Amino acid sequence: MLTRILKTHHALPRAVSRGCPRQYHDDSTFGYRVPQKYELPDYTQKELDNRNANAPLLRYVESVRRHGHRAAQIDPLDLMDRDPVGALDPLRYGLEALQSYPLQGILHLPPSPEPTTPPSTVGPERSETGEGSKVSVALDKIKEHLMSVYVDKIGFEYMHCPEKNERLWFSHHVETETSSFPLPLDDKRRKRIWELLMRSEELDKFLAKKFPNLKRYGCEGAESMLPALSSLFEVSAEAGISSIVLSLPHRGRLSLLCDPDLMAFPPKALFAKIKGKPEFDPATAPGATGDVISHLSATRQIPFDTGKRVKVKVLQNPSHLEAVNPVALGVTRAKQMELLKSSPRECQLGDKVMCVQLHGDAAFAGQGVVAESLGLSGLPHFGSGGTVHIIVNNNIGYTTPASLARSSIYSSDIAKMIGCPILHVNGDHPESVTRAVDIAFRYRQMFRKDVIIDLICYRRWGHNELDEPAYTQPLMYNKIRGRKSVPELYESRLVEQQLLTYEAASSTRRDHVNHLEEHFNQVESYKPRSEMLEGKWKNYVWPAGSEADHDPDTGVKEEELLDVAQASVTLPDSFNIHPRLRRHISSRLKSLDAKVDFATAEAMAFGTLMKEGLDVRISGQDVGRGTFSQRHAMFVDQQTESCHIPLNEGLSGATGKLELANSSLSEMAVLGFEVGLSWSDPQLLPIWEAQFGDFMNGAQSMIDTFIVGAEAKWLKQSGIVIMLPHGYDGAGPEHSSCKVERFLQLSNDTRTTNTYGDINLTVVNPSTPAQMFHILRRQMKRNYRKPLIVASPKGLLRSPLAASSLSEMTPGNTFQPIIEGPTNSSADRVVLCTGKHYYTLLEHVTKTDKMSSVNMVRVEELSPFPYSELENTLSKYKNKEIVWAQEEPSNQGAWSYVKPRLEGILEKVGYEGTIRYAGRKVGATTAVAVGEWHKREVEEIVKAALE
Repeated sequence: MLTRILKTHHALPRAVSRGCPRQYHDDSTFGYRVPQKYELPDYTQKELDNRNANAPLLRYVESVRRHGHRAAQIDPLDLMDRDPVGALDPLRYGLEALQSYPLQGILHLPPSPEPTTPPSTVGPERSETGEGSKVSVALDKIKEHLMSVYVDKIGFEYMHCPEKNERLWFSHHVETETSSFPLPLDDKRRKRIWELLMRSEELDKFLAKKFPNLKRYGCEGAESMLPALSSLFEVSAEAGISSIVLSLPHRGRLSLLCDPDLMAFPPKALFAKIKGKPEFDPATAPGATGDVISHLSATRQIPFDTGKRVKVKVLQNPSHLEAVNPVALGVTRAKQMELLKSSPRECQLGDKVMCVQLHGDAAFAGQGVVAESLGLSGLPHFGSGGTVHIIVNNNIGYTTPASLARSSIYSSDIAKMIGCPILHVNGDHPESVTRAVDIAFRYRQMFRKDVIIDLICYRRWGHNELDEPAYTQPLMYNKIRGRKSVPELYESRLVEQQLLTYEAASSTRRDHVNHLEEHFNQVESYKPRSEMLEGKWKNYVWPAGSEADHDPDTGVKEEELLDVAQASVTLPDSFNIHPRLRRHISSRLKSLDAKVDFATAEAMAFGTLMKEGLDVRISGQDVGRGTFSQRHAMFVDQQTESCHIPLNEGLSGATGKLELANSSLSEMAVLGFEVGLSWSDPQLLPIWEAQFGDFMNGAQSMIDTFIVGAEAKWLKQSGIVIMLPHGYDGAGPEHSSCKVERFLQLSNDTRTTNTYGDINLTVVNPSTPAQMFHILRRQMKRNYRKPLIVASPKGLLRSPLAASSLSEMTPGNTFQPIIEGPTNSSADRVVLCTGKHYYTLLEHVTKTDKMSSVNMVRVEELSPFPYSELENTLSKYKNKEIVWAQEEPSNQGAWSYVKPRLEGILEKVGYEGTIRYAGRKVGATTAVAVGEWHKREVEEIVKAALE
C-alpha cells in the first residue's frame, strides 16, 4: 500500500538538484536543508510536434486547466459571484465539433481496462494507455473528460505554479485518476466518513442542549473537515510519517478533539471545563490560570486498521487566529532537529514529520502573519518539508461578506505568493473532500512543498451559536436554514446506495448520544492531569515548584573559556577571509589577555553550552555577522561565498551545534517559529535577535499571547531569548528603545518578594560582557525554562569601559541582579540606573570629579525585581538622596515599574524621603530626531541625576 501511495504509475522519475540558485550559507552549514528538486521527463519530440500541429487544441486544454475552477461546482450555497467562463468553450479556439484530435503531449485520459495499443516507450510516467493512446479522440469526448476533471466538485488551481515539473505532475495526476484514492473507498470507508460527520453533529446538538448559552464555535456546516483530517492522518501513517503537528482556530476544534477515532479527548474533560473546573491539576501547576474551551489541545497516537500509527499533536492557539501558524512550523522543525543533526545528507525534510494547518477564510486573507509564515516555508533554516493547509471557508468573516473581506477572488489567493497549488472543494461532498486530501498529500510527498485545500462550506449559526447572522446576511441564512446538514445529506446518499438504513443510522446516533450522556454524568468525579513534564521535558521541573533551581553556578574554568574563544575565530588555511575581518580576529584573541568584549563573551557562552551537549540557534535579520558587525559567528569565503561557522568545526569535545538562521525580514513569524522550537526542545537555546529593539513592535501579539502567558494558560515552558538592542545614541524615535516598559508591564512580579518561579518573564539590561555570559548560560543551566528578554547593548559592544575579565566568568560567579559601585561612604546621593546609561553617568562623574559625592547602583535584572538585593543595599543609605536615572522619557523605560517597588523597599528599610526621578520628560515619541536637541537632553538628564 505504501508503494501505491508514493510510487503509483504517475509518480514520475526524480532527479535531485540540491541547493538554491545562489549557494550563500550553503548546505555544509548546520541546519541548512532544502527539499530535493524533482525533475520530470520533458515532452518527447513526437509530443512537441503534436502540440505544434494542434495548437488550437492545446490552447483549449490549457485554458480549461487554468480557468476550470471558475466554473466548478465548489460552492454548496451557490452564492459565489460567477461570470460565464468563455474560455471553456472549445469552439472559441477554432476547433471543429465533429472532428477528432490526437492527444499526445496535450491531454491525459484515464487508462482503459484493456489497452487498445501497446504503451509508449517513453517510460511508465509518460505512457498513455487505453483511450489516451488512440491516434485521435472526438472533441465531445475531450470536452466531457475536461469538464469531469476541472469543472466538478473540485476546482484545481495549479497553472500558476512556476515549476513546470509541478504542472506536469498535476495535470497527469488529476486527468488520469479522476476517482482514485490512496486506500479503497469501499463500503467500510464510506460508513466511517458518515460516522465522523454524524458524531460531530451529535456533539454540537448535545452541547446546545446541555449548555444553551455556550459559544462552542461548532463544526456545523463544515463537518467535512473531520473526514478530511481523518483521511490525511491515515495516508500519512501509510506513507511512513510518524508525527503530525496540527494547528487550527476555534471552529470545529471540539468535534476534532472529542471524536473517538481522532483525538479521543474525553468528553467528560470538556464538560468539566465548561462547568467551570480547571483542565489541569492545580496542585501540580501552581500559578496556572488555564484557558477557554476553544483553545484546548490534545496529543494522541492514532492507530489504523492497517497497523500503522501516527502521533498527532494539536497545538494551543489564542484568539489571534493565525498567530499559531509560525509556532506550528517551529514545533514541526524541532521534531526533525535530531534527524537534521545526526542523519546523513540524504535525510529529507518532511520524511517523518508533517505540519497541518487549518485556517478561517477571512483570517487567511486578512492576517499578515499568514504571508510571513508562508514566506518561511521554503527557507533553508525554517522549512519543514511542506505544510498541508486546509481553509475552512465560510465565505464570511464574523459578519463581513467575502466581497468586503478581501480584494482577491479566493481567500486562498495569498498563497500564490509561494507558487503552491490550490484545491477548491465543495464541503457538501465529503468524498470529493477526501479525494482532494489525497491529491494534496501526494503533491506534498512528491515535492515537499506547501499545498492548499480550500474547503468551501458555511456556518449554520453565524459567528457563534448565540449570534443572529440574519441581521447582516439574510439571503445567505435563508438558504442555510432551509437545507439539510452535511451529515444528513451524506446519510441520504448512503441510504440511496443501500449502504445504510435510516433505522441503523438512528440507532448509531442514539448510541453516540448515550456515550456523551455517560461522560456528562461522570463530570463531578473527573480528575484532570497536568501533562507538562513528559517526553523531552521529563527531567525538568515546574518553575514555581520547590525543586526549581533559580541560581545555578554558571561559571566555567578559564582554560575552557580560552579554548572556546580561540576556536570561535579559527578558520581553515584555505579560507579566503575579508581583509577587514583579520582585525576582528586579532582583536578577539588579544582581548583574552586583557578584557573580554560582548561578542567574545557571547561566543564563550555558546561554545561552553555546546561542549555540554546543548544546541544553540540564533535567528533574525543578519544574525550571522550581527547588526552592528560585532558577532561574526559565521565567515563567508570571499571567492566562493561558502560559509564557515568556527564553533561547529573547531570546538573539540562539543556535541552541541550552533545554527545561525539569517531570516527573512519578518518579526512576528520568525519569533513565533522560535517559540515553537522552544516549546519542543528544552535542550536548545533559541534566540531571536531584532535588528533594533523596536522591531519587536511587529511581533507584539506573539509576545502577548505565546510568550507572556503560555506557561499560565497552557502549562508551556519556553526558554526563548529575545535580544533587543537598546540605548539612546541619537538614532531618533525608532531605533533607540526596545520598549522595555511594555515587557515590564506584562511581568506579573508581585512587588513584595523574590519568587523567581512565579514570575512569567525575565527582563534584563546587562551592562557587562560577563553579565551577558552568565545570563545566557543561566537560561540553560536552570532545571526549568522561562522566556528571557534582553535589552542588549549597541554602543557598549566594543567599549573598553564595559569589558570584563575572564575571572568574572569562572566557577563561583553568576549573574548579578544588581551591581553596586563605585561607592563612597561619604557620598550624599545614591543613583540607581540600568544598562548603558550607567556609563554615561560614570563618564560625567569622572570628568566633574564627583566620584566622592555619588554612589552608583546598576539594576541589571528588572523582572523579577531584585527586592532582597536592593533592600540589603539601600538599607545602608537611609539618610542619602535616592535618585532613579534613565535615558527614556518618564512615561517609558523602567520608571513606572520600579517606582512603586523601590518605594516599598525604602519604606521597609525606614527611609523617610521620596525617590527623585532624573530622566527625559514625558514624550509622545521614544526620542527626538534633532541632533542638537538630543545632545542638550543628554546634558540635562545627566545633570539632573548628578548635580
